[in-house]
Amino acid sequence: MAATLIDSVVFCDLFSTQAMRDIFSDKQRVQYYLDVEAALAKVQARLGIIPEEAAKEICSHCNADEIDFVRLKAQTELIGYPVFGVVQQLVALCDKGLGQWCHWGTTTQDITDTATVLQIRAALELVETDVGAISIALAKLAKEYRDTPMVARSNLQQAVPITFGYKAAVWLAGFHRHQQRLEEIKKRALVGEFGGAAGNLASLGSQGLAVQVGIMEELKLGKPCIAWHTMRDRITEVACLLGLITGTLGKIALDIKLMAQTEVGEVSEPFTSGRGASSTMPQKHNPVSSVYISGIVPIIRQQVAALLNAMEEDHERATGTWEIEWVVLPEIFCLSAATLAQARFALSGLNVYPENMMRNLKLTGGQVSSEAVMMGLGPKIGREKAHDLVYQICCDAVESGQSFAELLKQNPEISANLSSSEVDELLDPKNYLGLCGEMVDQTLAGKER
Repeated sequence: MAATLIDSVVFCDLFSTQAMRDIFSDKQRVQYYLDVEAALAKVQARLGIIPEEAAKEICSHCNADEIDFVRLKAQTELIGYPVFGVVQQLVALCDKGLGQWCHWGTTTQDITDTATVLQIRAALELVETDVGAISIALAKLAKEYRDTPMVARSNLQQAVPITFGYKAAVWLAGFHRHQQRLEEIKKRALVGEFGGAAGNLASLGSQGLAVQVGIMEELKLGKPCIAWHTMRDRITEVACLLGLITGTLGKIALDIKLMAQTEVGEVSEPFTSGRGASSTMPQKHNPVSSVYISGIVPIIRQQVAALLNAMEEDHERATGTWEIEWVVLPEIFCLSAATLAQARFALSGLNVYPENMMRNLKLTGGQVSSEAVMMGLGPKIGREKAHDLVYQICCDAVESGQSFAELLKQNPEISANLSSSEVDELLDPKNYLGLCGEMVDQTLAGKER
């Protein structure tokens, strides 16, 4: 039975996805090792470094199905690294002693790092798909609710009117930036590693760089200008990007949880029979997706910090910090996949309640529009004086329970400068939405790009 929630039979699809787990599984990791070994053999045969017959024999056995994983476990525990064990088995699988040409002129870390980059490439494709789907869902919300008034909140207090489309567009703008980051990161992160023992390719003489170029072309990866065995910024940048993406999801999940409170009731997650139910309170409809996102994102953040620590590697080949990546990088991707899947579900079917948004706008009897009144009065009596006057009337309304609108109209200084209809117009939240609609349109058009 699995010990972690990522691989748990019960929890696995709440804390990851099958597609992401497959990429970081033992079998797929070994297959990536073998893919790199096959690319190495093909290129070296073309360059005349190893016999063509040897390359064909090696490539014919570069299949994870032929690897004995029980034996590999024992080999890894003995050696400390799995690649050597894979190579030992690959050599043994080859006929006529041709396996001796396997792993020629390379080192464990070349294979491991390049395989990790292949994992990252496959994993980022999944991330990119989910980020795109979430962006589409947010764009739909922004467009549909472009002009739907709701209250903005500052320090959890009612601030001024905005629209729900504006709120969704703010979320969307963040995801537009993440899409840019995902595209930009590829040229830095999707670069293979091939440098030999200490990165200088001495084992292959003058042909080292030609082999390096050939392997990267074979694997469709970028070519490094110099070894990055102990310069781990490529890996860590990917993790930091996942931290940013999931951090944005954490913000959205928090907003949804707050808006889904019974007393607020502005949105709710998609309703599926039994989803979010309580064992004792039949009325409950818990925001399950947002809850899991909020629980997972802080874990990802700490795992990213671990990779930042792993950047401190000694000299040309590290002692221990490299292994941090083996533990946390798969976890970061698997946990990120869970948050993306939960967000995609919640946002694609989010229930929005405009009538409750309007109810909440009216909750304070018009005080949510106090800034509008102040700005309407300011040109006539001065901004500072207008602020202090409206502030005092707000306090009086709270203390007395009287209507804010009526107190405004009864005030002699205000009535001398604003008619009753002008006060009503200023108090209408629909008249103080600013440029929400225009900003939604700009975001939908991708103007920030």
